[in-house]
Amino acid sequence: MMKRRKWLVTVLSVLTIIALVAGCSGKNSNSGKPADQNGNTAETPTTEANSEGPKLYELGKEPLNITLFGNYDWYTMPKWGDDPTTKWVQDNKKITVTEVPNGGNAAQKLNTMIASGELPDIVWGERGTDVERLREAGLLVPLDDYIDKYPNLKKWLDPKALNMLRSPDGKLYQFPNWYTNRPNGNAGWVINKEYYTALGSPKLETTDDLYAYLKQVKEKYPNVIPFETDLATEGHGLDQIYSAFKEDNMGFGRFFAVPDGEDKMKSIYKDEPYRESVVYAAKLFREGLMTQDAFTQTRDQVDEKLINGRVAVYATANPTVYAMAADTELRKKDPSNPDLGYFMIWPIHKEGLDKNKIYPGTYNKLGWNAAVITTSAKDPEAVFAFLDWWTGPEGTTLQFWGVEGEYWQGLEADGYTPKFTEKYGTEKDKLAEYQKFMDPLMWVGNTVFADDTKGKYESTLAENERNWATYWQYQITWKTQGDATEFVNMPPSPDSEAGIAFQRAKDIWDQVRAQTLFTKSDEEVLTLLDKAYDDTMAAGFQATLDHFAKKWGENKAMINGN
Repeated sequence: MMKRRKWLVTVLSVLTIIALVAGCSGKNSNSGKPADQNGNTAETPTTEANSEGPKLYELGKEPLNITLFGNYDWYTMPKWGDDPTTKWVQDNKKITVTEVPNGGNAAQKLNTMIASGELPDIVWGERGTDVERLREAGLLVPLDDYIDKYPNLKKWLDPKALNMLRSPDGKLYQFPNWYTNRPNGNAGWVINKEYYTALGSPKLETTDDLYAYLKQVKEKYPNVIPFETDLATEGHGLDQIYSAFKEDNMGFGRFFAVPDGEDKMKSIYKDEPYRESVVYAAKLFREGLMTQDAFTQTRDQVDEKLINGRVAVYATANPTVYAMAADTELRKKDPSNPDLGYFMIWPIHKEGLDKNKIYPGTYNKLGWNAAVITTSAKDPEAVFAFLDWWTGPEGTTLQFWGVEGEYWQGLEADGYTPKFTEKYGTEKDKLAEYQKFMDPLMWVGNTVFADDTKGKYESTLAENERNWATYWQYQITWKTQGDATEFVNMPPSPDSEAGIAFQRAKDIWDQVRAQTLFTKSDEEVLTLLDKAYDDTMAAGFQATLDHFAKKWGENKAMINGN
């Protein structure tokens, strides 16, 4: 899975997932026949075979080359065809997906492509401003006609979520990723079992407990990072600390604003729990209890620290993908030692708050991000047909369990659920590595199908045979993510008064978030936050707050069916 971040992660999030592989039909194993929208296996529909219905693009009838741009600085796609799964797709569906590299500066690359008119077939990234910018420039293909023709997205996506994905012109342009109708997500707190056990397995529930434990770690293990934040530039770790100080907190750092009553929004700098959380984080940083590389490290550097066991506590938006792989590597060092590896704990909370109302991460029915098809695509319907297949049972199974014959063999009686082999449980570490590799290719994840299939099967396994991420998703993360569906599609148009002020607020936010960690006192932290408030409001942020309040009200009305 990808949280993904948020990636896997998400994520998973970011999530470890499930589904069904292309190349199977009915209850036979090597027919190459996919399941239709009712779960019945049939030949892939062709323009001739479906004379009474709409004419569908047949995947595999001819080579289909698709270009894709990941609109994130951190995103890198594995080369398509270099692994058994995407090679299978190439050979059996004649599909090749080629990445348009972002060069580590996705915004600049996207602007260059827009200016030149040379866009990829798919742009994959956050919903919102970039999508609307492309739409307003006439560079996106509406998906409405396709969604009614092809079986999977319309089957698995909640109709209300579909309507909330629509642009102001009433049309649908976005193919969502990790859409769902139930809680999901991976954000939370991961603990290194070795150090925790050696220090007596102390109570680790409140922010006070956490502070005391991190001090113990630093004292006993000077070469270990007490608290790893992951990429603080994206809020990872810091957002989870903020969640500990406020009940029903939906992670409003991305808006630089929080709800004020039932119909207004106010600056986050006036939110007392947020101010407390920043003071707390700065204290951890000042005392060397938090990674000192929070704003400079790369994803690979974080992975290296986790895999080598140099982290005692780890919190981020999508820890399951990375901690799962690290857990595997640590346990390999001494399989007989039960104290090696990582585990998750119930989210940390401030003393006095209800621990069941603390949300280190959120989910929404629209999912994480989305793929859009540009007008540069020679055959946009063919591209949609691929995405619809990739999000369906066959495509999802390929992404999570590979080609038939290793982790699954044949289908259950319903015609689309894979029959898992013994290797699913006995080679779970190898499977975890495979899923981590495939995570960057999960552009249109189907959460409901994946979770249902995975959960049903894993419930039959012994605890030591279950996938690490799946186990902790069921035990903790899916129970502790907040439903933020009413706060989707909030950012204003970049060219509007509210949008211009929003960008200025973001610039201020990025600067002050780093500055607060390097303060010498709590008073200095609060002074910086007060100045950030003054600067943000002077930049016209009230217009943004008014926009947020209006959009929030519209979302709630839509959710309630109005």
